[in-house]
Amino acid sequence: MTSSRRHHLKSLMLQIAADWIEQEKKEVELAKEAYMAENCPSPDLSGDQAALMEICKKLQQAIDKIDEARYDTEAKVQKADTEIDDLKLKVVELAGVKKPALKKVRMSADAMLQALLGGKHKVNMDLRANLKQVKKEVKEETTDTVGDWRKNIEDKADRKKMFETS
Repeated sequence: MTSSRRHHLKSLMLQIAADWIEQEKKEVELAKEAYMAENCPSPDLSGDQAALMEICKKLQQAIDKIDEARYDTEAKVQKADTEIDDLKLKVVELAGVKKPALKKVRMSADAMLQALLGGKHKVNMDLRANLKQVKKEVKEETTDTVGDWRKNIEDKADRKKMFETS
């Protein structure tokens, strides 16, 4: 389907939808007029001032009754809304808050502290830099102590004799 054809079909659909909306508005207006004609007949305004005052008092009483009913229904709705909110909170409390699975993050200690404290603070967690440098002493064996291997063997043989004689 070409883009011009698609655009044309879209504009036709929008026109049809706009016509439907207009028809619905007219139907709602006609329904309102029919309801008002059925339930609220137009008052007879012919007559003297006393009759008109009586009609006004009746209308005022009807308005008062309707306002009381509206206030009562609003109070009921508000009470129901607060009850619904309370029940929602109770459901959340009973279900408990599920903790999401934590993801492994590869981050150095310096980066973590910088993220927690903000970019302003300079914190160095390189603990190895704070350690003292210790030099290992290399133990050198002198060749004098080793001596001749035959001499060592003879010394060991003397020790063996010592233990055997006792």
